[in-house]
Amino acid sequence: MEQSPQSFQGDGSVRLTIANSGSGSGSTLFEPHAEATTPVGLGRPGSNNSSSASSTSLAPEKKLTLFALRLATLEKAASGVGTLAFIWATVVLLGGFSIKLGKMDFWFVTTILLIEGTRIFSRSRELEWQHQSTWWIADAGIYSFRALKSSSHFLVRAVKAIFHPITSIGLQSHHDRQVKESFNTARPNNRVVQKFPSRIWATSDVPLLPYAGWVFLSRNISKLLYWLQLLSATACVTLSLLRLIQQDYGDFSDDPDKKNQKSALNIFYGLALAEALLFLTEKAYWEWKVIYCKILEEVNRECELDSSGMVSIKRFFYDAFSRCINGSIFDGLKMDLVSFATELLTSDSFDEQLMGARILKTFSVSAQFSKDTLQKIGTSVSVIERLVEMLNWKDPQEEEIRRLAAEVVSELSGKKQNSLRVTGIPGAVESISSLLYVGRSSNGAAGEICLKNIICDRENYEFSAFSQLGLRILKKLARDHDNCGKIGSTRGLLPKIIDFTHVEERLLRNESVTESQVRTIKLSLQVVKMLASTTGTTGKLLRREISEIVFTVSNMRDILQYGDKHPVLQKLGIEILTSLALEDDAAERIGRTGRIIKELLRIFFKQEMRENDNQVRVSAGEALAMLALESKYNCFRILKFNVLYKLIEALEEPVLCVNSARILRNLCAYSGPECFLQVKGITTAAATALKGIKSEDNKLQEVMIGLAAQVFRFMSSEEAAMVFDQTHIRNADLAEKLVQTLQTYEYPQIKVPRIRRFAIELAICMMKDSKENIHIFKKLGMEKELPNVTETTSELENFNIFSGTVGLIRHRTTIHSLVDTALELLAAV
Repeated sequence: MEQSPQSFQGDGSVRLTIANSGSGSGSTLFEPHAEATTPVGLGRPGSNNSSSASSTSLAPEKKLTLFALRLATLEKAASGVGTLAFIWATVVLLGGFSIKLGKMDFWFVTTILLIEGTRIFSRSRELEWQHQSTWWIADAGIYSFRALKSSSHFLVRAVKAIFHPITSIGLQSHHDRQVKESFNTARPNNRVVQKFPSRIWATSDVPLLPYAGWVFLSRNISKLLYWLQLLSATACVTLSLLRLIQQDYGDFSDDPDKKNQKSALNIFYGLALAEALLFLTEKAYWEWKVIYCKILEEVNRECELDSSGMVSIKRFFYDAFSRCINGSIFDGLKMDLVSFATELLTSDSFDEQLMGARILKTFSVSAQFSKDTLQKIGTSVSVIERLVEMLNWKDPQEEEIRRLAAEVVSELSGKKQNSLRVTGIPGAVESISSLLYVGRSSNGAAGEICLKNIICDRENYEFSAFSQLGLRILKKLARDHDNCGKIGSTRGLLPKIIDFTHVEERLLRNESVTESQVRTIKLSLQVVKMLASTTGTTGKLLRREISEIVFTVSNMRDILQYGDKHPVLQKLGIEILTSLALEDDAAERIGRTGRIIKELLRIFFKQEMRENDNQVRVSAGEALAMLALESKYNCFRILKFNVLYKLIEALEEPVLCVNSARILRNLCAYSGPECFLQVKGITTAAATALKGIKSEDNKLQEVMIGLAAQVFRFMSSEEAAMVFDQTHIRNADLAEKLVQTLQTYEYPQIKVPRIRRFAIELAICMMKDSKENIHIFKKLGMEKELPNVTETTSELENFNIFSGTVGLIRHRTTIHSLVDTALELLAAV
């Protein structure tokens, strides 16, 4: 703070250089402020909202639905040609020329029909079996020519399996273990989650024949059908081409009934050839897109799914392809991955639930897809209910699904409108509460999970991760006023949250403390802070409930006392105490708790804190000012530590000056006559207060005027004159500044709601001290300004502190009474 012993007038006026952090920038309880809310409909930071972005980039699965449509077009074209060929053969050839057909053509036609019938049957059933294979994660696969190459010994193994079923089953079991182990490596932390034996058959493990073993397991049927199709189509192409090239249909010149037989045969062989070629073209297109263009891997990568996401992509593709084949070719175009995932989420199959949860989680946290995903989930009450229901799943085998559901709910709660839908579901907050696991070991450390009553298969259960997710969800929900009320009214939830704020000295002072442990404490403190700072009647009830929990204040004290290495935690703890102090009972309870005021003073005066941590000192000063406000006992407790002169010295520090002035003013105003001798020394702050009134910082100017109005009550006329002489400030200069203040703030200001009140209080004090000052104020036009204050006053100026936009703790004297007193003094001369 720089000061110059000059007059208030001219360029040589006294100026104070105040740092932003010291001026109390930002909203505090000493000024009204709107509640912080999450804008509705805004995307995540970094989300791509550009209209120029291609629709495919925003929905990579469109590539798969388009691929499925093209395949279905070829498939249906082949089926149509095949149907025509079948009708032609049965009606024209075998029906009309069957007796007159040559032996070779008769058997060629019959063989082709049998082959094509086999292929059509195989094709229709292959889709069913391929689709079925994706219901179980460990067995999902795409079959192609490369699959045939890798299965070159399939027939040999099949023959052996028929005669040695036990051996084949053993080989298959070994293969199953390899597949499942490779899948489990994709799980977090490589932890294998083994499900309990199911009471129903897994379709992939059904032995269709009792002694056929591995060959006739249902998971291998699609491979057999795939082989059968390729062999059938190849045979059909070979036979049809052979007869079309040979054209050896016999001599029809002597038989007029056979004159059209050659054309009929050519048409049939041509149709059969076209059908087989269309099918092979479809397979070649499939092979090109799947194997060489790697469309599945490309979509999986663009969807930001991990290696296990390939199973979901394959399942989605088969579903889209099946819809295109079984219905209109355009039915598959109506599918998208988000709707697909929500359908899987409601399934009874564990693997399907896991697929759906993984997709929704990935899309919910993606900067590219989160906006549309959360909007679609948020408009579906049934999906939200399902996700909330999953939060209650405590079976260790369902841990991953539960964690994924919690992460989706956490993202969903980040939007105000969606958060209201979440809490609108009956039992939703209770389900979120079930995520919180709090236990204390024998040495009393909170946040450590007590496993005495937990079954042995839960030893690796990630309790801390679920607790953090639960706290994160609560933090996002607490942004809304109504949600705060629901959180507070949920039985047993507040004590759970408070338990997470308990932390031992050894943890706070440990250099190697893990980030996860600190994060849990920080989240719990943030939730408590948001609940304690809730406005209105809801906030009053919440503050009472929080302060009545016996561990709340003592937990904050431990953080203040031992948390010097974690200033963020200290700041949160201090802000919680400040919010709780809005209630008289809570303020007294905080003051009575040992070391609270002492630790707040220690932090407030702490000099060795880093510049970035100065906000902790500012928060400590605000807490002390709140505790001293209209509390005679807390004022006495503060004065008991003999910090009056330290507070006066702090007026010279940019970081502390605003809150130091607030504390000193409250000590003067509310300490009571019993502490008069202790407070009398505050007169030494008069000079600094007078100089601070000239500050360009309006907030500092407000508190200094308020402090000066209280300080001059403890001074005689002679002492006041000495201060004016010492600072080279004339009474007229100070009076002029006060009148200018009333003129500048013609209407009440949110940032400085008490500046006009304090200016009138100081003017009254000066006029009571000397009649000369009354003449000065009359000359400066004070009588004209005071009526304007009466006409423009509002409720804003009648409160000491604010909870949001709600005023708390009214001033004992209304501003109207102050104006009347000032006018009476002016009229007396």
